Formats: sequence, structure tokens, C-alpha cells
Amino acid sequence: MLEQRIAQVSDTPVICALVNAAYRGETSRAGWTTEADLLTGVRTSERTIQALIESEHACILLGEEAGGVVSACICLERHAESPETVHLGMIAVSPLLQNRGYGKTMIVAAEKLAKAQWQVQKAEMMVISLREELIAFYQRLGYQPTGVIVPFPQQPDMWQAQVENMQLNILQKVL
Repeated sequence: MLEQRIAQVSDTPVICALVNAAYRGETSRAGWTTEADLLTGVRTSERTIQALIESEHACILLGEEAGGVVSACICLERHAESPETVHLGMIAVSPLLQNRGYGKTMIVAAEKLAKAQWQVQKAEMMVISLREELIAFYQRLGYQPTGVIVPFPQQPDMWQAQVENMQLNILQKVL
């Protein structure tokens, strides 16, 4: 059973470690969501996570196993230019705990929270276009490609692309 709660600033180091372990580096290879062959470096920083937690337009939902062990997270952001839509990101499950339904549980909980808290009608996410198995997973949850594709952001102080011309597909779901 995975219990959810809203992250506090004191959770910042745990969230940062979880997200980076799930997406990048050798530890991420234990799960199926790794980007280790596509990007080196880190996915996020403690500074970024703390800013999201402190923002009135964002929150991070944590998934905890028995004993309060943080095993999953998801970030919800609402942007002023599209207040009817919540952006879901940093969807992470500890690599050794993947394939237990935790990702789906967190996405469904985030959708419910966003509807209740912000009365949004849509949820969207950006996924690296090369991640076909991940896109297929999100499609099974009702997310569909919008046809909008944007360049992968360059942030050399955090990560370095190992593949040229990477792009992000924007997926969206009506809630």
C-alpha cells in the first residue's frame, strides 16, 4: 500500500535522491524508466525541488510505503498561461520498486489532487520522444500525444545529452 502526502521543504534531499536515482546513472538501470543511455548528469537539484515545494503554483506529492519510506513522487505545476491544465513532471519510483503499480497510483492521485485543489480540466506531461515504452504506459492511462513536439532543453550544468536532436512529446489527458 502506498500512502500519499504533500512534500515539505524537509523532504527536499530525499526527493532529489529519488528522482535522480530513478532517471539517471547506474542506479536507474535497475528499473525500466532509466534515461541513462540518453543523458548523463542529474535530473534535478535540491534548489529546484525546494523552489517547487515553496511555490503557490506547484506541489510535490510523495508516495510512502509502510514505515514512511518515500518510494515515489510526482510534481504538479499550474502555469498562469493555462490555468485549466496541470503539468505533471518528475514522476519517479525507486528503481527497485518499479512494476508494482506505484507510478499509476501516483499519477491517479495527482490527477485527483489537481482537480480538487485547482479545478483543472486537463493534465499534461512531456516525455522524451525516444521513450516509446514510457509513452505507451502513459497512453494506457489515457494520455494522448498532442502533436506538439519541442526540443529537449539544454542545461549543461545539470545534464548532457548523449543523443543528438532529442525532443519532448507533449501528452495530454482530459480529466
